[in-house]
Amino acid sequence: MNYYLGVDIGTSGTKTVLFDVQGNVIASKTEEYPLYQPQNGYAEQEPADWANAVLHTIAAVMQKSGVEKSDVKGIGLSGQMHGLVMLDRDNNVIRPAIIWCDQRTAKECEEITERVGAERLIEITANPALTGFTASKILWVRNHEPENYAKCAHILLPKDYIRFILTGEYATEVSDASGMQLLDVPGRCWSDEVLQKLGIDKALLGKVYESPEITGTLTAEAAAKTGLCEGTPVVGGAGDNAAAAIGTGVASDGKAFTTIGTSGVVFAHSSQISIDPKGRVHTFCCAVPGCWHVMGVTQAAGLSLKWFRDNFCAAEMQTAKGMGVDEYYLMDKEAEQSPIGANRLLWLPYLMGERTPHLDANARGVFFGLSAMHQKRDLLRAVMEGVTYSLRDCLEVFREMEITVDSMMACGGGGSSPLWRQMLADLFGCPIQTTRSKEGPALGVAILAMVGTGAYSSVPEACAALIGTDKTCMPDADAVPVYEEYYQLYREIYPQLKGQFAKLAAL
Repeated sequence: MNYYLGVDIGTSGTKTVLFDVQGNVIASKTEEYPLYQPQNGYAEQEPADWANAVLHTIAAVMQKSGVEKSDVKGIGLSGQMHGLVMLDRDNNVIRPAIIWCDQRTAKECEEITERVGAERLIEITANPALTGFTASKILWVRNHEPENYAKCAHILLPKDYIRFILTGEYATEVSDASGMQLLDVPGRCWSDEVLQKLGIDKALLGKVYESPEITGTLTAEAAAKTGLCEGTPVVGGAGDNAAAAIGTGVASDGKAFTTIGTSGVVFAHSSQISIDPKGRVHTFCCAVPGCWHVMGVTQAAGLSLKWFRDNFCAAEMQTAKGMGVDEYYLMDKEAEQSPIGANRLLWLPYLMGERTPHLDANARGVFFGLSAMHQKRDLLRAVMEGVTYSLRDCLEVFREMEITVDSMMACGGGGSSPLWRQMLADLFGCPIQTTRSKEGPALGVAILAMVGTGAYSSVPEACAALIGTDKTCMPDADAVPVYEEYYQLYREIYPQLKGQFAKLAAL
């Protein structure tokens, strides 16, 4: 039988999973590594930590599985997006990687907007200048560490540094490259105009491939360290969310997924390029060749519930420990005892500012309508509903862009909550499903490896064959209009507070 590796280079660790051609998990291994914050707002990692984790986990998975190395036919790479890895002419890492959540580049974002023009930047890169993206990080190094910038011969994204370690190739693929703010997203190639206006040499960047394309093969050195065969193909792979889309079967029009992790993501596939001129959602090339995806982000989705748990649910945590169950299960049961609308209580989940649709770093969390009658269960339900309203905001922008969503997959920790899935179904007005496989990005890039090496003829065909649904939650006809009234009120609150949020930030 043929086997395929999916390697997901995340922020907290790398997970490597070996799959058979039916998408069944044969073996998996995770290795964690640190994140460094040398100053407030900074976030860095050592690329050597990623490389070691990948080499170790592949070797461990091969040893654990007992699979013959000659039967592993392809490798797919997924990873955290937007990170900046700089190599010198001898391929040495010049400085620690500045990763996606680093916030030091506000001035560089202003510089990018000024040099390219706000409207033109969105037309070409499909997004406004954001601190998370790679272009602003490149400019920051040039502005603040000119000696490091002068040494730079190659610029790679995190997963593409791993590609270099495995294959010796300098390459990327369209989904991850879309988050650099240097790609012509409609044209699916580097933008000569943006590079020229920013003064970045195109020769620093790797070749751009489509996600299932073979980008190189395993070197003898990498093969020896991993227990694989020299010459094993490595496909383009995908950025983490684009990989998760393939791993949940979101590979054709009408399909979408919602992730409720620390942050929340609503992600929809589109066979046509569609860009929000206001920059409220991201448009990136997706892992299906010739297609795109739109993605809205809620900064504090699961984080809102975790914040509430950590500060107000000590009793539930203690009880759950004694019962041997997850405390979130008990919190769900408690929230279920409060009616829709949480007895006229609303939560604005802006604990970390907000991305979609407000693009407001000053926004903060608000309980609206709090009274002496409210109990903890009402606050719990209000938090879950408020996060769902915020995710619905993302979907409303999609609808403005004429992107249709017929079915929605639920992922992340929040997606395991039946109550939260029902809220999503009622507020999105479509079925909410979960997948049988929980491997997400690793499965997604293994599927890309299957397509790239000929096991399946296309990404949609592979998804249709391999991705099965588990649970389905349908909208409740009685609940839908009740939620709609609360949602419309929710939408009115932020505009009334926007000015006050700014004043609060200035105090």
